[in-house]
Amino acid sequence: MPNSDRGGSAGRALSRRLFLRGSALTTAGATLANAASTLTGQAQAAEGPPVLGPGAVPITLKINGVTRTLQVEPRTTLAEALRGPAGLTGTKIACNRGACSACTVWLDGVTVSSCMMLAVEAGGRSVTTIEGMAKGGQLHPVQAAFIEHDAMQCGFCTSGMVMSTAALLERTLDPTASDVKRAISGHICRCGTYPHVVAATLAAAKARKA
Repeated sequence: MPNSDRGGSAGRALSRRLFLRGSALTTAGATLANAASTLTGQAQAAEGPPVLGPGAVPITLKINGVTRTLQVEPRTTLAEALRGPAGLTGTKIACNRGACSACTVWLDGVTVSSCMMLAVEAGGRSVTTIEGMAKGGQLHPVQAAFIEHDAMQCGFCTSGMVMSTAALLERTLDPTASDVKRAISGHICRCGTYPHVVAATLAAAKARKA
């Protein structure tokens, strides 16, 4: 009897261990299955629109009033697209990190550093570059004033300066010297032509009112 009782107790203990182990494995299996199902569902939901790249993709930009379709890699900045596929080299790339404003263009009439945004972000929007400032062979008043007041030397910052000061005149008919200084405050000119830029912009404002 004692031996029989011990054998029975051991058998019952073994059975409990087997039961608990089996239950744990079953629970773990169910958890993994649910997780896999959830991940699959998330992956299917995330498919959505097709992924762009890494090769070139078509984008449509309205550049200086003309709608153009360009082939660019999704990583291409707007500045690179303008200078490369669009062939508009008036937009300069200097620091390439938004610190010098040499690459300034208008996006829907607002000045932006074109090295700091992707070309695909500008898709379907209106872009104006320095090449689009002159109309019918006649220079923009700011361009003419820059020449008259010797507001450019090496020329690397000039196009960006023109874009920012011309944008100022679009929103302010009678700017002050302080207004001009604020408008070009993000521009770096290694040649130090800032006083000439201020004088040229004020002269352009007067010319537009005449």
